[in-house]
Amino acid sequence: MTSPVEDGRYGSPEMRLLVSDRNRYQLFVRVEGALAAVQGQLGVIPSEAAGAIAARARDHRCDLARIAEIETVSRHELYAVVQQFAESCAPHGRYVHHGVTSSDVIDTALALQLDAAIGLLGERLGVLMAALCRQIAEEGGRVMIGRTHGQHAQPVTLGFKLAVFLDQLTRCLARLAELRERAVRGKVAGAVGSLGGLGPQGMAVQRAVLARLGLPEPQICAQAVARDRIAEFVTWTALTAACLENLATEIRNLQRTEIGELAESFAEGDQIGSSAMPHKRNPVRSERICSLARLLRSLVGPALENVVTWHERDLANSANERFTLPQACVLLDEMLLTTTAVVDDLRVFPERMRENLDRSRHSHLSEAVLLAMVDRGTDRLDAYRALQRASALAARDDRDLVAVLADDAAVTAVLPAPDLAALAEAAADTGFCETLAQETVRRAEEALAQTTEGARTCPAQ
Repeated sequence: MTSPVEDGRYGSPEMRLLVSDRNRYQLFVRVEGALAAVQGQLGVIPSEAAGAIAARARDHRCDLARIAEIETVSRHELYAVVQQFAESCAPHGRYVHHGVTSSDVIDTALALQLDAAIGLLGERLGVLMAALCRQIAEEGGRVMIGRTHGQHAQPVTLGFKLAVFLDQLTRCLARLAELRERAVRGKVAGAVGSLGGLGPQGMAVQRAVLARLGLPEPQICAQAVARDRIAEFVTWTALTAACLENLATEIRNLQRTEIGELAESFAEGDQIGSSAMPHKRNPVRSERICSLARLLRSLVGPALENVVTWHERDLANSANERFTLPQACVLLDEMLLTTTAVVDDLRVFPERMRENLDRSRHSHLSEAVLLAMVDRGTDRLDAYRALQRASALAARDDRDLVAVLADDAAVTAVLPAPDLAALAEAAADTGFCETLAQETVRRAEEALAQTTEGARTCPAQ
């Protein structure tokens, strides 16, 4: 039985290829080829053997059946890949994997894989941010009631609401650029990380191999790359997933029948909302985002546990990383693609926004009236209590708050009925919502421009 990740239900073909075993094995061979080429240049192995191995690595296609056959006997995945490659390099096969240990190849290949995944996820995040910027530009001026604790509060604009989520994602993009410099690290330092098996030129070998592969060199590491680096990446995927879930949850809430201000698009005539109730238009994509976020967050625990190792190396991280790293990449890839589709096709219902704003029956004016009474000399607590009583009466009797206040002599003594009416007649006060939204878009666009300029990619083999 295959998982939904493996059978292609979630994630893009590009990401699934990137995290596939075939790509991992091809990256193992790429590392072996770079190692041989450098060792030949430095005289560690014969130049003829180095040239042959490096050339073979460039066009080698891993034989998955042969690798599986070798692993059945050896019970060692990396050894099986190396042996199958070495067989194809005859008569120079004995120089494949010269002086290095499994972690040198596995972790350096992982760095290449992780760098490519970060590049692809960064692109996906950028496309989503651009989609939010477009929605803010096109629909951002729509006025709607703001809600706190699920209740009507004060008016906002749709652009302000979306900009809050855009700002979160802008921080996610900045975090990704920062962690890329820490998480992507190869190593060619041999057993325990001492470089002893590489001979007198060990440090030169590591530096040259990693430079050849386009990877930064670690200052120091034991036999394996320290897993705090990997844990930071997995934690970033979970945090980004939480931000996507935050946006998806808002869309789900605003699509409720009782609210109806936003909705996912629905393919009329083709899409099925409910198998039993034909009238349903369910927010299935937003719900998928929320569902996958819950799974992705669960991957943080194993990633943090993997930071702890016995002495210079153990394998306690190895088995679970076969699940956590591919899943983190594929799940977030799916979430970013799905969220972008939701935002691109978002349906906006301004008439419902107006209806819901009117449904507050001017309760959103309570703060404005409070401040006006204070400015005219009323004690703040006295003004607050008067408005609290009036709001309770308005709710009980289903009346307009301004009308109830106009009947309160304590209020009208300070704020006459014509002044209350003027407050009610004014357009909904959204404060600096539009300014803040525009500033958020500007920052996001600047971040996207900087990311594009500094982009680095490592495509799957």
